[in-house]
Amino acid sequence: MDTAETAETADTSAAAARTTGPVGETGPPRAGRTRNSLFWAMLVAGGGTLGGFVSQFPYGLLYVGVLVVLAAAGLGAAVAGSFWNRAGAATLVGFGTMALGLFAGSNLNESYLKVLGDRVDAVVAESREYTNSAGDTRFYCRVVEPSGESHELDAIRNCYAQVAPGGHVVLFKDRLGGLDPWMETTDSRALDPVGLGTTGGLFVLIGGTMFTAGQRRRSDAAVDQERLRRRGRARRPRR
Repeated sequence: MDTAETAETADTSAAAARTTGPVGETGPPRAGRTRNSLFWAMLVAGGGTLGGFVSQFPYGLLYVGVLVVLAAAGLGAAVAGSFWNRAGAATLVGFGTMALGLFAGSNLNESYLKVLGDRVDAVVAESREYTNSAGDTRFYCRVVEPSGESHELDAIRNCYAQVAPGGHVVLFKDRLGGLDPWMETTDSRALDPVGLGTTGGLFVLIGGTMFTAGQRRRSDAAVDQERLRRRGRARRPRR
């Protein structure tokens, strides 16, 4: 074997070593694995957040937002569990993404309207409880602006029993007209730290879990080898 062949063999061995996983199977390079893990982490956590926010819009977008959240949860669980063989991470990502969509919807809606919305005074014309077709008890408010424009709000828009008919409230209205107003009894634009903290914590938890699972992904061969080792230890006779 001449010098050129020897150098080529060494280069091939070095390349194989760089692409070898922790148990000897061939896998993506470290930089590529990091980018791929980060991509899935942001896609799943971002999808759950986006779906929750979209569900706050009227015109049937509630169902679109719910579908986006469910798709993000299912996709994240499938990738972490089936492709990366991390069952624990798959369970956490699946349920956590659905919880993220639930919290992100109302909290981002409130934050957006309070920070960027127009402040308008209004009077409560009617407030009452009612029972829907599913048997759930809801609260309903009809508020009227000085211009005569009225809005029908529910608990999603912060309509509760704290304001009697004739009471003064403040509406924070979407300047683009896409979202229904957010109702408050004061004109404070202070945000809910607990709600935003919960939303941010769930986002970090899901993204971090997905990223860690991607960095510690295992091939099917590695899982089979681990099962064989465990069975071998379990069947080892006692002395």
